[in-house]
Amino acid sequence: MALGAAAGTRVDGNGVAGHGICLNCGTALLGAHCHRCGQSAHVHRSIGAIGHDLLHGVFHFEGKMWRTLPMLMFRPGELTRRYIDGERARFVSPLALFLFIIFVLFAMLSVIGAHLELGTGGEGGQAARAEMAAKIAQDNEAIARLSETRARATAPAEIARLDAQIAEKRSEANAVATAQQASSGDLGWLRKIDTGWKRLDKGLDKAAENPNLILYKLQSNAYKFAWALIPLSLPFLWLLFPFSRRFGMYDHAVFVTYSLCFVSLLLIAMSLVGLAGVASGTLFLLACVLVPIHMYKQLRGTYASRRLGAAVRMMLLFVGASIAVTVFGLLLVGLGLVG
Repeated sequence: MALGAAAGTRVDGNGVAGHGICLNCGTALLGAHCHRCGQSAHVHRSIGAIGHDLLHGVFHFEGKMWRTLPMLMFRPGELTRRYIDGERARFVSPLALFLFIIFVLFAMLSVIGAHLELGTGGEGGQAARAEMAAKIAQDNEAIARLSETRARATAPAEIARLDAQIAEKRSEANAVATAQQASSGDLGWLRKIDTGWKRLDKGLDKAAENPNLILYKLQSNAYKFAWALIPLSLPFLWLLFPFSRRFGMYDHAVFVTYSLCFVSLLLIAMSLVGLAGVASGTLFLLACVLVPIHMYKQLRGTYASRRLGAAVRMMLLFVGASIAVTVFGLLLVGLGLVG
């Protein structure tokens, strides 16, 4: 037996640890692992140990992953309930899984070049803008005719009626012009907005000057603050079981996080399928079917809900989730403008 130089761990010629002191917490060792912190008594001190630790970490996580992902997709309620009830070592924790999937999602979007960018909209967009230009010309002609008629009018009632018509046509022309600018990627109309908050107004000016930069910041913030979807969604799930003694906020947090994991995996799958040429409208409709079904199965398994109760809660939760995503999007826009 030889005494380790760094601490009192005795290691024999085969590298098997015996009694000594844990190098991590200083506890007296009783076996191959410390009974207090769990660290192995034998510590690798070679260059090959780095590769060993890497492979161990990857395959250890992967082993849990292969148990977690199938249940997440096909038995989400059972997975959520088993994790809440304490079966933790077998599955990847919901937060770790969510952060990992979000990393994979945005890394994949970066590789395939799927990023937010304003464009011209192709032939359909050009036709729509031409139609809007014709509408603006018609409104301007109508304003000119009404203005000539008003100049000849003498009755106060007639003048008031013509003024109202002129104002209506001008408002209509301005609205169409704003839509025309937005469809062409020109956000100069943002400069017309005056919120009274200098920082926000400055952000609006920057967005008008370089809209694609703002969209890049929005996508970057979506990756950084994706975790915010969890606290934003919790109140809506809590409202489905208000003042419940059986289910606490921890239960709801695990439910929400695993549900977001599924949605993120679905986004990855949809992005890959979209590369094969499947229409985005078809993928959107498919998502609108799969997400509620997954919510229903997860609600039934996690909270032991009856079919009718789970269906009603699923519809309410779907609405709540849509609101949470909308609020999240507004927060991202706000961060992009004032950040």
